[in-house]
Amino acid sequence: MAAQCCCRKAPGAEAAPARPPPEPPPALDVASASSAQLFRLRHLQLGLELRPEARELAGCLVLELCALRPAPRALVLDAHPALRLHSVSFRRAPASSDSPCTFAFPAPGLGPPLPAFADAPGAESAGCPLAFRLDPFTDYGSSLTVTLPPELQAHQPFQVILRYTSTDAPAIWWLDPELTYGNAKPFVFTQGHSVCNRSFFPCFDTPAVKCTYSAVVKAPLGVQVLMSATQSVYVEEEGVYRFHMEHPVPAYLVALVAGDLKPADIGPRSRVWAEPCLLPTATSKLSGVVEQWLSAAERLYGPYMWGRYDIVFLPPSFPIVAMENPCLTFIISSILESDEFLVIDVIHEVAHSWFGNAVTNATWEEMWLSEGLATYAQRRITTETYGAAFTCLETAFRLDALHRQMRLLGEDSPVSKLQVKLEPGVNPSHLMNLFTYEKGYCFVYYLSQLCGDPQRFDDFLRAYVEKYKFTSVVAQDLLDSFLSFFPELKEQSVDCRAGLEFERWLNATGPPLAEPDLSQGSSLTRPVEALFQLWTAEPLEQAAASASAIDISKWRTFQTALFLDRLLDGSPLPQEVVMSLSKCYSSLLDSMNAEIRIRWLQIVVRNDYYPDLHRVRRFLESQMSRMYTIPLYEDLCTGALKSFALEVFYQTQGRLHPNLRRTIQQILSQGLGPSAEPSAETGTELGSAEEDTNPDSPALLLGDEAPSSTISLRDVNVSA
Repeated sequence: MAAQCCCRKAPGAEAAPARPPPEPPPALDVASASSAQLFRLRHLQLGLELRPEARELAGCLVLELCALRPAPRALVLDAHPALRLHSVSFRRAPASSDSPCTFAFPAPGLGPPLPAFADAPGAESAGCPLAFRLDPFTDYGSSLTVTLPPELQAHQPFQVILRYTSTDAPAIWWLDPELTYGNAKPFVFTQGHSVCNRSFFPCFDTPAVKCTYSAVVKAPLGVQVLMSATQSVYVEEEGVYRFHMEHPVPAYLVALVAGDLKPADIGPRSRVWAEPCLLPTATSKLSGVVEQWLSAAERLYGPYMWGRYDIVFLPPSFPIVAMENPCLTFIISSILESDEFLVIDVIHEVAHSWFGNAVTNATWEEMWLSEGLATYAQRRITTETYGAAFTCLETAFRLDALHRQMRLLGEDSPVSKLQVKLEPGVNPSHLMNLFTYEKGYCFVYYLSQLCGDPQRFDDFLRAYVEKYKFTSVVAQDLLDSFLSFFPELKEQSVDCRAGLEFERWLNATGPPLAEPDLSQGSSLTRPVEALFQLWTAEPLEQAAASASAIDISKWRTFQTALFLDRLLDGSPLPQEVVMSLSKCYSSLLDSMNAEIRIRWLQIVVRNDYYPDLHRVRRFLESQMSRMYTIPLYEDLCTGALKSFALEVFYQTQGRLHPNLRRTIQQILSQGLGPSAEPSAETGTELGSAEEDTNPDSPALLLGDEAPSSTISLRDVNVSA
């Protein structure tokens, strides 16, 4: 049988490691309806058929389980109304836990694929039918209850086989060819974080549960399929892709992408995948440097354990900046033009290979354990690679955004805690904010300062990863390990220092209790502060004259972005100041990358500066990404430019993904107010816009209701 290797090591190239020993029952997760604490999930197998014309995924899922106590009455899985269950069956596991599972794909239109186990041919392979029911759980999922045979013994391996079809699933994004760069072939990708993959396949959708997985995927001819797996092979005779993930991962890290994608090697263990028209740019920007980042991370935190580190660039419809899917980072193509943001975002995802993927937060209430540690590791890697000054500049830029978010939320906001209380029914994605990243980073940085030496703290984190890799942890695991690694600090009771108690770090609202010393970046941040002071403190004529002597075209992107963010914070500005700013900078900024341009255009909009409004129109006409459209529409609809926003939206909506289109419709509808109506010219029925099913909505929802004033996506724009 001829097999063409797609991207990763060929099966059988080396012996697979032994599976880890049984883990203790996971902690209860209020975001999961599952009975995960009653079972051990040993492995899951997926058989998938992609049907882009119908925007449908046909699936067969085999869960390999054992009960942790005798005679469990039922197995409860997380599911979603988008899943249509056709059948559920039971089968005692074969003698070998590694028995292969193959999938026979039917002709189009004949229903989902049926499983056929290699050691159990014929009718027996289908197993015994089981009764099941779907019940409402929350607005982001359902509970699937499967009745189990009564004689099931504790620790006895068994399999549950589920046949289903998924349509209109929040986790699965189908793109028509015109929403891609090449306009040639349909495109599909999945996004599981935080709780979306329950609409991709029934599962224990909690970060507390990890398992290995394998998959067989059939796609239309000429469509390249990739998954977050350590092994990947295309079997030409069968026309299917086969994948295997040899390390345990939580459900949200099972990811798939398929489309007109081509590869290019950028290092000994890395390649980029992109649409053909984007591949040269992606290759030129990342060739050689990803290996530098991986090597720096390995020196700090130990061997990279996932085999390959590949990157796939997705169309602008990708709802976030980047996602750390193991072996295959997903990243939005729009970021390619902003070099420094690209560097930081990819390094952040590299850091997740140790913090988040290998060692995972056991509950969504402690996302900082992944994001805070990954942000700290990211900055250690950038310091090793690009120096302390650049790292301090990027940190200052992010902490500036953190304090902006704090001003908007108020210091008593419950989502500013590191240990956030997740109430039943609240989507965990609503808790994603800069506190998760930057307040978490500040706490980790504080811990590093307690031990007095960054290298010693690197040694601790290396030992922490080695101890907990491929498991899920809570904050106490990290802190107990820290005090055990540094017994002298435990003797000094550093966890109880007045005002800086570990418990207070975790549970106090408000800003970080301590922030890092960023003086090593003063050579880059001081000019930004000086220019900002010129424009806000000096007489206008003197400011314009002095500013003209400062050439910001030679600044780093983060310097210019920080300067513009400060001006945004001060908006609305006096009209004569905006006029002078435009005269000095508008043409120059218009030639820079999108991260710079959007900030200047937000200044234009927030100050109702009509002479530069044509630049806003041109920008929105060229952008299809949430991160570059939502902030401008939000600003347009809170000022005097609502009719302009409607006009631009009407002209561009056909090029936007339906989810993004619905989100902008909601913004426009809210901005119009209760008594206003869309103009007859637009013909857009804003009031009937459906609710956006995408979890990364433009407003940061707090608890069950949105706050009276929403927070701009620009203020919470973070990669996963």
